[in-house]
Amino acid sequence: MFQEQVPQTKASTPEADYSNLDIVKATQNGALERCKQLVNEGFDVNQRDAENVTLLHWAAINNRKEIIRYYISQGAHVDAVGGDLMATPLHWATRAGHLGTVVLLMQHGADPLICDGDGLQCIHIAAQLGYAGIMAYFIAKGANMNCQDRGGMTPLMWSAYRVTRCASSSLDPTRMLVTLGASTVVQDNFHGNTALHWAIIARNSTAVTTLAINGANLAVRNNAGQTPYELLKGNRDMFLSDKVIEKIEEVDKKSRPTSLCDRITKDKKVKMWITGLLPATAIFVIGRLLQSPIPVPIKCVILLLGYVLGYFVRPYVCNDKYFTVLPLATYFGTKFWVYATWLVWFIPHVNISVTIAMLISSILLWYNFLKVWKGDPGIVSNTQEEKYRIIIEEAERRGFDARSFCSSCLVHKPLRSKHCGVCDRCIAKHDHHCPWVSNCIGDKNHKQFIGYLLMLLVMIFFMIYGATQFFQTACDIPTSSGFFGSIIASSQCDSWVMWITFNCILHAIWVFLLLGCQTYQIVLLGMTTNERLNHWRYQHFHQSGVSRSPFHKGYFQNLVDFLGWRCFGLLNPDTTDWSKTFHVGPEAERPLLHTKETYDFV
Repeated sequence: MFQEQVPQTKASTPEADYSNLDIVKATQNGALERCKQLVNEGFDVNQRDAENVTLLHWAAINNRKEIIRYYISQGAHVDAVGGDLMATPLHWATRAGHLGTVVLLMQHGADPLICDGDGLQCIHIAAQLGYAGIMAYFIAKGANMNCQDRGGMTPLMWSAYRVTRCASSSLDPTRMLVTLGASTVVQDNFHGNTALHWAIIARNSTAVTTLAINGANLAVRNNAGQTPYELLKGNRDMFLSDKVIEKIEEVDKKSRPTSLCDRITKDKKVKMWITGLLPATAIFVIGRLLQSPIPVPIKCVILLLGYVLGYFVRPYVCNDKYFTVLPLATYFGTKFWVYATWLVWFIPHVNISVTIAMLISSILLWYNFLKVWKGDPGIVSNTQEEKYRIIIEEAERRGFDARSFCSSCLVHKPLRSKHCGVCDRCIAKHDHHCPWVSNCIGDKNHKQFIGYLLMLLVMIFFMIYGATQFFQTACDIPTSSGFFGSIIASSQCDSWVMWITFNCILHAIWVFLLLGCQTYQIVLLGMTTNERLNHWRYQHFHQSGVSRSPFHKGYFQNLVDFLGWRCFGLLNPDTTDWSKTFHVGPEAERPLLHTKETYDFV
């Protein structure tokens, strides 16, 4: 019944051939003039064929929008029910995945809440077949995203059970429903399964991950007494993401008595604290070991054994699979011992003015760091009403296009923005995600990030200067010992200070390289890190066959635009709001990415 006819164009089939077609065949093949001729001769547009199907059904399933407009203008019933499944034209268009036809029918009053013979609304069909854009359009137009069909199945359950891979687009219906706020606790009537139950039964690992990390309950029992947790434990050969495994481990921990060993190796908060304190502890232990009178060979053996022990113990006591804690903890741990070393070792050996300058640079460093760490990098977000408005706009004007629409955040993506996979949010003028500050670098905190790197270099300079003064005044180092001899003598004089100085030098290397790279991109290229790495994907970087940033305005102006400084009218920085800029120049509808992931549109 729902067999779609192969479209035939005028180029492949002469117009004369249509003169012999009946109105059903003419409708299926898009022969508008033949359809008009037959209607003018007296054919009723609401007349049904032998299968109890109207012309509007055939036009809908074959995506014949011009014919649909004509039939409706001639009085066709837009919600006519027909066919074996007693479905409307909107059901047929939804089943075929024609977003443009769905929009057109809805604009002419089609009701998406009508159930077909199987008790399915259009939103259930869209969810079953993975048409996330059509499904989102129904929701934005007022359909209940948690509505249940005759068997109690919700759209979220159908998408989790049926859509293991959506070949028609990059939009994931399960993720889109969760983002819109679909309930994960509703159970169907026959089996008592939640959406997570159905995802596990279908072995849909993508849906399992999406539901589990967004709060789906692993302890809800279905009518057979099974919980998602038990089903997951019984599907050990199914691919599960690390985040889902963590959820299973949390349920494991709650299901058995908690011992001290369990708290250390299983409790997520305890492991997080251990991970956070580990770098500072390691710096202290290594420094004190180097400072001790133990012979050097034994020190080397202890360090090697400590490394091997840490390598095997770390997975049980640390919780940083995604490196979201350890880099930041390393930064904090190093900074703590830098301050301690300055207060205890360096203050007696440096001028008070140097200590004051060190304090000022430290205050500026903390200011910029807190702005970058806890500040808004330029998050692109919308209210629920704005998300619905954007969904309707995308569907009715251009179709759901991965080049302009973020299916995770449900926002119209601004120019130069990117969805960060770590933060799971869109960032305006996205540069990169920095693990050292555990945040994205974007439009609103990029200047502070450069300030943070600059002040960090200044602080490291003060530490190296303080160490030099300490060794010159506190240690008796012969002037004829040479560079390496001085290093060895300094280490023998105070190994702790040399160890902290070594850490500072290591930090100085990556800070200097990162600052240099950032300066090169900002001033010389007029690009962000994301654009530099992915410029081949953006068409606006390849105008006239030349790969060049369209945002490059000259070295000096690039710097002025970045800093945003004004000076009595002499400096005129660009004041573009990158969270609300969507196109380059006057070409308002120019695609921003090289991609084929688009829906059919009106």
